[in-house]
Amino acid sequence: MRVHIAADHAGFGLRNYLIEMLKEAGHDVVDHGATQYDALDAYPTMCIPCGEAVAAEPGSLGIVIGGSGNGEQMAANLVKGVRAALVWNEATAVLAREHNDANVIAIGARQHTMEEAAHFVNVFLATQFSGDSRHAYRIGLMSEYEKNH
Repeated sequence: MRVHIAADHAGFGLRNYLIEMLKEAGHDVVDHGATQYDALDAYPTMCIPCGEAVAAEPGSLGIVIGGSGNGEQMAANLVKGVRAALVWNEATAVLAREHNDANVIAIGARQHTMEEAAHFVNVFLATQFSGDSRHAYRIGLMSEYEKNH
């Protein structure tokens, strides 16, 4: 699977950890930065291109990482076609895919150990959208709004 990943300075170490884990698992990983630990790195400059790449490539997924994951989720969600979910435990990773058909997850590097975050990523990647009509209907409502605005 193609996985796009981006982080700001706060998520730099976790991003590097996840890239190695994903590559070892056989995923095709596209890194959208940051390239060094630098507090001047701004999450929108990495997370928006990451979201654009996911939106342009159906079937790919994305991971955006920062201190809390909040700003990174917000930046990714600015991109039409992105449904980014903030993940903080296994249940939110599952529900992001099963109910919301999220194609990007945001993780707070300062909120979790690397092992916890890796578990959330693995759960997210392994979970499929349920296809349940009530969830598809709700996603359709969001897509319709997005198309018209």
